[in-house]
Amino acid sequence: MDMTELRALCGTCGKCELSKTRTNCVFGVGNEHAELMFVGEAPGEQEDLSGIPFVGRAGKLLDSYFDAVGIDRDTVYIANILKCRPPHNRDPLPAEQDACIEYLREQVRIIRPRFIVCLGRIAAMRLIKPDFKITQEHGKWFRKGDFEMSAFFHPSALLRDPRKKADMLTDMQVLAEKLNGNGEST
Repeated sequence: MDMTELRALCGTCGKCELSKTRTNCVFGVGNEHAELMFVGEAPGEQEDLSGIPFVGRAGKLLDSYFDAVGIDRDTVYIANILKCRPPHNRDPLPAEQDACIEYLREQVRIIRPRFIVCLGRIAAMRLIKPDFKITQEHGKWFRKGDFEMSAFFHPSALLRDPRKKADMLTDMQVLAEKLNGNGEST
């Protein structure tokens, strides 16, 4: 299956109740041959309206970090675990994650990134380890199969708590060094 076929399949998905309330399936966007993939938890209101992940206030903040460390958004791939927005931007339920996770796994199989960065604790708990503690473990790198994985603060968390913005910048700087071949591999 290629990305076009997967996107079409995802767009007709009815595996959970969220499909009944979505405006758009928020599949993912970016370079389908990216070395770097970012994975959030679920789309928000602006993403549901546009069908593109990370385009609201949190997405604009993420873009500012890309700019600060010299990463071109067009060179990465950005997706979420869930492809439909939960009501009132609540945390995704385990059953909703289970219904959607195979789409994300297939995206990863197609893209084959070297690095995967989870944005926020929910994505980290699902993809890195169930007891992930974002405050203590953000920016740490883990080897998972063929990938190096880390978790950074979700940009929406930074909007709520600006004191964490410096930590995010440090994590992004380390990531940029890794991409440029200057960072240590795990």
